[in-house]
Amino acid sequence: MSIGVYFLIRTYLLSDVQLTLVITISTIVSTLIMMILLKSFFARKLWAFLTYFNKSMFPDLNGTWEGEVTLEDNRTLVVKAVIRQSLLATQIDMHGETTKSITIETTPTIEQGQKKLYYVYRSTPKNPSWSSYNGSTLFDIRIIETEEDKIYELSGSYYTDRKTVGRIKLQKICDDPDKDVSFY
Repeated sequence: MSIGVYFLIRTYLLSDVQLTLVITISTIVSTLIMMILLKSFFARKLWAFLTYFNKSMFPDLNGTWEGEVTLEDNRTLVVKAVIRQSLLATQIDMHGETTKSITIETTPTIEQGQKKLYYVYRSTPKNPSWSSYNGSTLFDIRIIETEEDKIYELSGSYYTDRKTVGRIKLQKICDDPDKDVSFY
């Protein structure tokens, strides 16, 4: 692309422009554009603009979430989460009264038109005598329309390396991904 621009400039504008100057300028401009796009503030503005015109794009999940985990015995635990999403990564910090989880890996995807989020995590229990464990969840992403607003919801089954299973359901309560959601 840079070479094409070079030949256009050399042919139509400045015949004595050197190729190294055009490549240097295009490298600097490309680097600045990438740095701007990787900043969360600018990326989220661009994301909002693009999703306004293309509703099939993956949604911006950045924010604070609340919900519950349903265990195998149908007991429920209240959980809170913060999702920090950028163009390159998605991080979920989930906190409950007895445990907190950090992201090992996430993969946002659209499968047959349905938006999903693969989530692999490590949980550390509050009680130091309990061991940490790993788990995974495939979240379905839904939009619930209320009279005032649209609310994002994540829900899915979880599986752990302790051979436990259950369900997680979260609803987005605000767009601020910097809130403290810890219980302890």
